Amino acid sequence: MEKYAIFAFRGDPVCFTHVMLNALDLDAKGHDVKVILEGEAVELVQTMREGEIRLFAEMESKGLIDAVCRACSATLGVLEYNEKSGLRMAGEMSGHVAFSTYTDQGYTIITL
Repeated sequence: MEKYAIFAFRGDPVCFTHVMLNALDLDAKGHDVKVILEGEAVELVQTMREGEIRLFAEMESKGLIDAVCRACSATLGVLEYNEKSGLRMAGEMSGHVAFSTYTDQGYTIITL
């Protein structure tokens, strides 16, 4: 089993669809997958939930969303929503999520 940490940076829902599809595919094939929302992607928590996007709900139910960036959420005005979402807010690297948090645990980093 391989370990993958997928960092989503883009806020485009179409691009994020590929993050969701790949995370779910890797998970279905037995890999350890963690999705991290950074940059503009932090705005997608609200977009995906309010749009009732099935793939996002499936990722949440499987626990694949590991962290949402605290600094980017604050900068983009979605901190309060994201904090209330129940998803883990992280900011161990000057308010942002560090790659090293995952590489130190043996994860391969993928950025999209």
